[in-house]
Amino acid sequence: MRARAALVTAGILIMGYAVAGALADPDLAPAGVLTFLAGVLVVHDLVWMPLVLAAGAVITRFVPRRRRPAAVVVTVAAAAVSIVALPLVLGFGREDGNPSALPSPYLRNLLVVLFAVAVAGTLWRAGRKKSERPGGAVRGTGDG
Repeated sequence: MRARAALVTAGILIMGYAVAGALADPDLAPAGVLTFLAGVLVVHDLVWMPLVLAAGAVITRFVPRRRRPAAVVVTVAAAAVSIVALPLVLGFGREDGNPSALPSPYLRNLLVVLFAVAVAGTLWRAGRKKSERPGGAVRGTGDG
């Protein structure tokens, strides 16, 4: 419980620091900030959460119980990396103004990172096998 209180306190302090910094910025455009935040909220609730719930349903349906933690970690990590990299892969914000120059090095690098995430998830699962009890239950999962 102490760790949760520490995280909540740290989060509040960081948000306070961000708000204070934004209010001190003479170039702050409050309408633009509010529009961005409203857009983030809408995309989160109408796009991201349904995708996360659908992925969870697919994982629950098709992945064996003992492999689900690794599948969830790999899926969430791959999704987060892909969302951050997608604008670069698609060419938005390129200085040369040519978004159609695919395949870009960003696409290659994204595929390398996604491969590394998948390998890390596999290795994590292999490491967890060592901690299994003789009866087949994994410690900390409540399976036995």
